[in-house]
Amino acid sequence: MNQLACTSCGHVGLGEGYVMAGGHLAHWVSGLLRRGALGGPKGYGQSRKFVVEVFRCPSCGHLELFANQPM
Repeated sequence: MNQLACTSCGHVGLGEGYVMAGGHLAHWVSGLLRRGALGGPKGYGQSRKFVVEVFRCPSCGHLELFANQPM
């Protein structure tokens, strides 16, 4: 468990993952990014995936990303 805190609610222990973009949809993938021999993600098909939703503050430009909807 890491000690990273959520900037919105302060919850400590954020889930580790990475964002993949393919076609017109970005999604968050659970776990560490492992690369295969050609540099692409390795073991990607076995991980849990969630749609990434992004919201932008019109005042300061801060982006908030949410990954609550499973693919």
